[in-house]
Amino acid sequence: MIVPSQSISQTYRIALFSLLILFVLMPVLPAAQAEPPDDRLAQAVERAKQSTVGILNATPEARQSGYDVQLSLRGTGVHLHDGYIVTARHAVERQDGSKVIIPETILILTQQLEELPAQVVGGTAYLDLVLYKLQDKTVALEAMTVSFADKEASPGQEVFTVGYPLGWGPTVAFGRIGNPNTFLQTVDTRLLQSDVPVCSGNSGGGLFNHQGELVGVMHAIIKTDEAQGGHGCSRLAFAVPGILAKKIVGTLLEGKQPGFSRLGIQMKAVKVGTRWGLAVGQVFEPASTAGVQKGDVLLAINDMDIQSAAQLKNFLMEHTAPGQQVTLRVLRGDKELSLTITLGGA
Repeated sequence: MIVPSQSISQTYRIALFSLLILFVLMPVLPAAQAEPPDDRLAQAVERAKQSTVGILNATPEARQSGYDVQLSLRGTGVHLHDGYIVTARHAVERQDGSKVIIPETILILTQQLEELPAQVVGGTAYLDLVLYKLQDKTVALEAMTVSFADKEASPGQEVFTVGYPLGWGPTVAFGRIGNPNTFLQTVDTRLLQSDVPVCSGNSGGGLFNHQGELVGVMHAIIKTDEAQGGHGCSRLAFAVPGILAKKIVGTLLEGKQPGFSRLGIQMKAVKVGTRWGLAVGQVFEPASTAGVQKGDVLLAINDMDIQSAAQLKNFLMEHTAPGQQVTLRVLRGDKELSLTITLGGA
């Protein structure tokens, strides 16, 4: 059938007009119910708030004594799942005569103002972490779970924390990750430095990404502002990295005590050509059995270049376990050697 050219033109114009109407209407159609970023962040903050608990100054013994004990918070914790609470070790430590101990039982305060006892599961002084488990169930808290982030926190990443600075709250503070490889004398590992404004009492609280996942556990501040009562506040905050906290918590949940790998070398700084590096000062087991010698210059471990003693230590703590084999590349004289070492336990 032959269609007159006028009809073809008219048909084309109608089709084109219909298509233009479709394109004009498309932007006003709902976009698969996508949530605005601000709404997702608000939900993440709310979940983090509901999962955050306060660590009470009072002991269960004091509560049972019948005396009226004032409500006072000394730190912060995070409910992970199934009643497990992670917090900073120093946020729960108590003086027992001349010793500093981790109490078997602490009291926590939920967002619903429930006061609940929690029993110690275990912890480590290396990373200033301790894990407790609620003795009583609370439906509201157990419904709120927090997971550790799969990705490392990176410089410039936006984060927030929830906590009880100076014993009141909960407060929410926002900031960014600064140096994710900061070192203080307070723990034997790297720390995440951030500019999140916090005070005494934030210790043990979570450092969250915008998805509400844990990227760290608040550890310390460098005091820059003096608050009422002499307490410190600062925008220089430090947190135990989430990847390490996750490793410790996972070990404790398995009923084991946290352990770290031992390479068996003592390092010293040396200059090779125009660059400074690390050499073996003293060698012990298991490195000595693998053939490492005093004076060997350390080049790499499992293909990761060794640039500092702290970097090597972090690699061992974060990415290895006792009994695991690693390959250590060293420079001995003018020869490069690859030595296989079965790591010991610390």
